[in-house]
Amino acid sequence: MTSAVFTFALSLADDALVLGHRLSEWSSYAPTLEEDIALSNLGLDLLGQARLFYTLAGDVEGKGRDEDRLAYFRDASDFRCIQLVQLPKGDFAFTMARQLAYAAFMQPYLDALTRSTEPRLAEIAAKAVKEMAYHLRHAAEWVIRLGDGTEESRRRMIDGVAAVWPYAGEMFEMDDAERALAAAGIAPDRTRLRTTWDYTVGRVLREATLDLPDAAGQQSGGRHGRHTPHLAPMLTEMQSLARAMPEATW
Repeated sequence: MTSAVFTFALSLADDALVLGHRLSEWSSYAPTLEEDIALSNLGLDLLGQARLFYTLAGDVEGKGRDEDRLAYFRDASDFRCIQLVQLPKGDFAFTMARQLAYAAFMQPYLDALTRSTEPRLAEIAAKAVKEMAYHLRHAAEWVIRLGDGTEESRRRMIDGVAAVWPYAGEMFEMDDAERALAAAGIAPDRTRLRTTWDYTVGRVLREATLDLPDAAGQQSGGRHGRHTPHLAPMLTEMQSLARAMPEATW
């Protein structure tokens, strides 16, 4: 069970770290100054969540790897993040579509995790769920604004949702180890959140006057090290300084 908890915490940390980095790529490129600051803050929220989950994972593993070692000194094949978070930032509409899909899942998921029988997981979730509620509201407002906006913004939002949808189904996948954690009350059952996610995303898309795509799914494998071609280059850039000076302290 210890190994399963390590992998579970590591996967949540990897999701948050990679998506947080993708949001950081908007710094100085967002459509408005206010949104530039907002996206940076969303990225910092995710970085903070990643640090907490990495620290827990390192403690559970018991091999002396701290948050920096887990974030900066693993190769892409060792990461366990879903493919959705790996995709390049794209345009602003794509970023908001991805944020909506991710936050609409993670907000109820983290809420369920606050009731974990593993106290440290519950503590991390109690902090993160408040942040994710804002992430969801922020993304929903932009999807509605762009979808029900100009002809150009609507076209981009339609394209953004279409690009995100094939990757969204992976959020609901569970392997045997995670199912065992769910049975023990340590992890939530992802499959039970599908109805909530469908309702939340469907409501937002309808308000945005956008059609609801066919069932999300198709692309998966990130939890087992099968990644998109976009992850390795991103990690190479993100990890370069730490690897160049591995003994440095900050």
